[in-house]
Amino acid sequence: MKVLTVVGNRPQFIKAAALSLALRAAGIEEISLHTGQHYDRALSAVFYEELTLLEPTYSLDLRSADAALMRPEILFALARERPDWVLVFGDTNSTLAGALAGVEAGIPVAHVEAGLRSGDLAMPEERNRIEVDRISTLLLCPDERSRETLATESAPGEAAVVGDVMADATRLFAPLARDRISIDREPGGYLVATVHREANVAQPRLGRIVEGLNRLDEPIAFPVHPRTRAALADAELELGPHIEMLEPLGYLELAGLASQARLIVTDSGGLQKEAYWYGVPCVTLRPSTEWVDTVATGANVLVDDDPDRLVRAVREARLPDRLPELYGDGHASERVAEALLGRIGGRD
Repeated sequence: MKVLTVVGNRPQFIKAAALSLALRAAGIEEISLHTGQHYDRALSAVFYEELTLLEPTYSLDLRSADAALMRPEILFALARERPDWVLVFGDTNSTLAGALAGVEAGIPVAHVEAGLRSGDLAMPEERNRIEVDRISTLLLCPDERSRETLATESAPGEAAVVGDVMADATRLFAPLARDRISIDREPGGYLVATVHREANVAQPRLGRIVEGLNRLDEPIAFPVHPRTRAALADAELELGPHIEMLEPLGYLELAGLASQARLIVTDSGGLQKEAYWYGVPCVTLRPSTEWVDTVATGANVLVDDDPDRLVRAVREARLPDRLPELYGDGHASERVAEALLGRIGGRD
């Protein structure tokens, strides 16, 4: 069996690293295609080096997040390779482009992280999730809630609960991450902040988020996405002296930093989950989240861009006494491989 995986951003590189190990162990040939959606070296190439990822057979280097530009290039790769499956991760424009290309080429699509919903249709990621789930043959869900969502929506594909591939990556790579902390701080003696979503780096939201961060009185490690750095400069926003701006970090460096923080402030879907698995409280700079169970447990608090709510949530953050297991046992990748080999909905 041959599978073509489509990746384009940081979380997808990490998931692909964990999944590639399981695919190889199952005897599945993997062809990797990197769309170039994140073309900054610290946000793409470094992950291949850190996580011993399969070097991409196809690297589009489009330096664009436009799915319309990606799709014809992906179609070219599919015509050459004729895989049994196109496998896509998550909710990015790379995900959408890969799924649309698979359908156009007549190749079944497997969607990892199927069925997630934040309820916020203003987010392009939410619209991507819905569209990709609607056209995928195999819907690989992280939890039962996601499978139930697909059933409610009458999604035509075959749904299977496999767990979260990101949990596999955390299990596999956490020991390597502990030695990669990039600031001189005691464990629990700092916060980590990340801001990268398009809505959050535009005004007035970015200014309100910076106001909240500036009002905090703890050291903050702030790895800055290139888009965020440019937006801060354009808006002439200044960060307080307690905020240390860092260059974009590789996965292992960020994992080491986040796992030892007192608290994480983020708008990243992946970091919300990772914070939960690390046992670190999380404050999320969004009005909604697809990872609703992290909020239900009390480990994650949604504050949107409200500086008052941000300050209050950071100061009052406490983890519950017991954190239930969420999103699987760290062996989702093996179940993905089993589902693909089972040819659920696939070609003969």
